[in-house]
Amino acid sequence: MKNNLVEKEIQALNFIRNKIVSDGKSPSVRELGDFIGYKSPRSSAILVKSLIKKGWVIREGRNLKIIKKMVERKNNARTIEVPLIGSVTCGSPVVAEENIETYISISESIISKNYKYFLLKANGDSMNKSGIEDQDLMLVKQQSVAENGQRIVALINDETTVKEFYKEDCFIILKPNSTNPKHQPIIVSGEFSIQGVVVEVLPKIN
Repeated sequence: MKNNLVEKEIQALNFIRNKIVSDGKSPSVRELGDFIGYKSPRSSAILVKSLIKKGWVIREGRNLKIIKKMVERKNNARTIEVPLIGSVTCGSPVVAEENIETYISISESIISKNYKYFLLKANGDSMNKSGIEDQDLMLVKQQSVAENGQRIVALINDETTVKEFYKEDCFIILKPNSTNPKHQPIIVSGEFSIQGVVVEVLPKIN
């Protein structure tokens, strides 16, 4: 049991989390009911209300966001809960609290407790030659500096992009690494900040 949750609520949270990761949005009440085995949508709605009341999820429009870390230990493996970032609010850091959709357990074997991390879903094919395909999950170490050639998450004029970082003379250049010729290097001229460095590309959760 996770704190104040009963078994059905734990199952529901795991399903909601996995749907957010795989589909980019939470399941409908009917989808949740089908997964849990409820015949009535009302039963699913009551389950969701209970999760909201207990402070595990919040509702934003038609979508649910998980706002508590789901601490798990599987086969004695040590894990750390890492936030999955959804749509980024204009002007805010990528890792701002309002951008967190859910939390995912990541093994300590690939991350260090001494650093902060977040997960971001790739959008597009601008880095497919660098091992990042559309909709892949990127594990990002949160930091504000980078070395030439590293894959970074950058915030440029309120928009987020993932590119290879290069600093040449007085210029910062963000280069794609893609089989698609439409993607061209970006010479940074406006507001710019490094949000983190991509350290792993993780398999999708189905």
